[in-house]
Amino acid sequence: MPELDEGSIWLRVQMPYSISLDKSVEISKQVRSTMMTFPEVKNIVSQTGRPDDGTDVAGFYNNEFDVILYPEDDWKSHLTKDQLIDQMNTRLSVIPGAELNFSQPITDNIEEAVSGVKGSICVKIFGDSLDYMEGQSNKVYDVLKTVQGIEDLGVIKNIGQPELDIDLDQQKMALYGVATADASAVIEMAIGGKAASTLYEGIKKFDIRIRMPEEFRKTPDDIGNLLVPTQSGSKVPIKEIASITEKTGPCLIFRDDNERYSAVKFSVRGRDMGSAIAEAQDKVDKAITLKKGYNMVWQGDFENQQRATKTLQEVVPISLLLIFLLLFTMFGNLKDAGLVFLNVPFAIVGGIVALFVTGTNFSISAGIGFIALFGICILFGVLLISAFKENLEKVKGGTNVLFRAMKEGVEARVRPVMMTALMAAIGLLPAAMSHGIGSESSRPLARVVIGGILCAMIFSLLIFPLIFARSYRKFDAKYADEKIEENKN
Repeated sequence: MPELDEGSIWLRVQMPYSISLDKSVEISKQVRSTMMTFPEVKNIVSQTGRPDDGTDVAGFYNNEFDVILYPEDDWKSHLTKDQLIDQMNTRLSVIPGAELNFSQPITDNIEEAVSGVKGSICVKIFGDSLDYMEGQSNKVYDVLKTVQGIEDLGVIKNIGQPELDIDLDQQKMALYGVATADASAVIEMAIGGKAASTLYEGIKKFDIRIRMPEEFRKTPDDIGNLLVPTQSGSKVPIKEIASITEKTGPCLIFRDDNERYSAVKFSVRGRDMGSAIAEAQDKVDKAITLKKGYNMVWQGDFENQQRATKTLQEVVPISLLLIFLLLFTMFGNLKDAGLVFLNVPFAIVGGIVALFVTGTNFSISAGIGFIALFGICILFGVLLISAFKENLEKVKGGTNVLFRAMKEGVEARVRPVMMTALMAAIGLLPAAMSHGIGSESSRPLARVVIGGILCAMIFSLLIFPLIFARSYRKFDAKYADEKIEENKN
């Protein structure tokens, strides 16, 4: 379905997992200030971290903004919403480490409910190793950057938590006479703190924790210089009995159907989703080969598009078959039913031309317009062929009986055919030209019907009689033979 304009923008800015609350709030203020410089923005509300009710698991790294816009008719810049988003994206992309995602409030909730990822469309890699999956996700990210129309690219990372790994060497500890419990106690007290007593305030109680001052634990080197008591009463630095390394470990582990996954999220703007995803899948399949035990799945709005396409592939042939059966029942022969059915291809051509000229992408709304168009264009054929057949029975004497029957039929039916076509076209014209909220679903349908019905009208009045004449070309000869036989009698 075409994406409906909700009249606002839902912006998500994700920072590295290790960001502090103060820095995240600072960036949130920077984003709000930048967004308010756009005259199209009326107001903006931000949220840092998870929501108040705790229903969405997110850390300080996640900032979401509800951007309220003025009505598009009041925009002095005459930009489209997509152009405005492109300008916002350019202005905000200078923030280091920020991953941007532009959506709409209701759409954002639906997208997350469909795929479980904060993005319109996503590629999930399922498996066991977080490092391997994230490495493959980065490769997918690099491939998707080359696909036209793909925007808001970002890797949903599992790994991103800075860690300090202190690995005690048992041989060195035995050499210096250091007990594992003593070394662990010093490390715990120095970095995390250790409860030494309890403070009571009425019925409330609080732990009193002992912790090294920050200047003694600020860097790995500082921690390595902390002294650990030995059994002989002397002290030895931690760095002499342990290896201290910095590394990045898992921060969040995402699961779907009890399987770990890493994901790449993105949106499609300025291009139809079907062709963009087809190109993206082709490039990714050629560039990425996963190890055994790992698999890749595309989810999100793309799934809805696939389901809708499958439904159309079933509905359209059934509709055409039912129309043909009704025509066959009405005329009682395959020739007349087939002649009327020829209006359908010309109507389809008119609808496709209308979409092409107006730059409208094919969608479910346009598909429904084609189905509605089939019935209207069939009506034109029924009106004309009924008139032709009726006149063939009425015309008596003279030559060129078929030509006169068709001429009188066209003259009799030109007004109802044109009135039907023009009434539908003029009636749908406001919907075809509308750009208000909600017009995204009605506009493709209206444009398809207008283009198709006008093409079907021209075909019915100018081309269809010629095809009828070709099909009934033997009628004049048959009629002449019958007249000769009557004269003899």
